[in-house]
Amino acid sequence: MDERGYGRVSQDEIDELRSRFARDAMAIMERRGEEITRSRLASELNVTRSRVEAVFPEEADFYDAIVAEWFKPKLAVMDEVMATELPVRRKMYEFFARRFQLLREDFQRDPATFRLYVEMGERYFEYAQSYIDLADHYLCELIAQAQADGYFEGLEINRAMSLINQAVLCYIQPYLIAMIDERLSEGKLAELIDALFEGLRQREVDARGMHSISGT
Repeated sequence: MDERGYGRVSQDEIDELRSRFARDAMAIMERRGEEITRSRLASELNVTRSRVEAVFPEEADFYDAIVAEWFKPKLAVMDEVMATELPVRRKMYEFFARRFQLLREDFQRDPATFRLYVEMGERYFEYAQSYIDLADHYLCELIAQAQADGYFEGLEINRAMSLINQAVLCYIQPYLIAMIDERLSEGKLAELIDALFEGLRQREVDARGMHSISGT
């Protein structure tokens, strides 16, 4: 046994236990409709607290693992889309649509549990930041591909990313999906993507009558 009271195991085994315990915790939360702690997880699984704490030394590690499991299928569909050879407009649509479909399915399957995860996401936002950053990185890659095809002319990539994210926010923000699910559809999302590709570019004068659309 090591100094933590846990048997000698490899990092891969620890990682597997992190995922398994996180999935167990999520199943318990979904059944009970409330968050749980490491000690509650140990009690529910009938294992020693030291065993759970060996995998999650801090409570933060526990919540980080839950966030990772929640994001895992969303990351998988983003990876799938980025690996395709689809035309860039369709690729960007799929980039948002597949995540929206997953989120909507989660919400419609169990609205109460979905809202529980939304509340947790608001409290532990810092744990989700790396996943959000990765999504933005992928979006920047898509914008660069689109610009190579002549779209988003004259816009800096970060500016285009900000505008696109704001335009499709309700399709990737769980809180908004829970609020206006019945008003959202893949068809509307496709129309938004088309409008962005056809109209989003640097202009000499914007809707305010101001020169350029640079700035915040």
